[in-house]
Amino acid sequence: MPLKATRIAGAILLATIGTAVAQERIKISSEWGSVTAELADNAATKALLGMLPLTIPMTDHLRQEKTGSLPSGLPAAARQRAFKNGTIGLWGPDHFVVYYRVGQVPQPGIVILGEVKGGASIFDRPGSISMRVERAD
Repeated sequence: MPLKATRIAGAILLATIGTAVAQERIKISSEWGSVTAELADNAATKALLGMLPLTIPMTDHLRQEKTGSLPSGLPAAARQRAFKNGTIGLWGPDHFVVYYRVGQVPQPGIVILGEVKGGASIFDRPGSISMRVERAD
């Protein structure tokens, strides 16, 4: 194969691998049901994947999200203030958050870990819950 064709094939292969990493999925389940989320492609999500499976005790916060502590902090990544129903984020280095409403957080914002496909409304209930987080099949 000529050198130019080899380079093009290599570029296509790398682009395909990058897409596969960006489409990594997790399953979040509790006694209230389960959801599947597609993860963002950043250092924090890669570190999160290395911790799985996890069971995280989650508490309700401001009737917009469930939050719980990870066993250790995740690496820093770009932050944003806005979230929507289904956003999975990181507040601080070790606070895992599942948002079930739309809103904004104060500065410095949250690291976006991913998004629950179809939203996270099953968690829109008062009270605490344990969530199991694992790789999706």
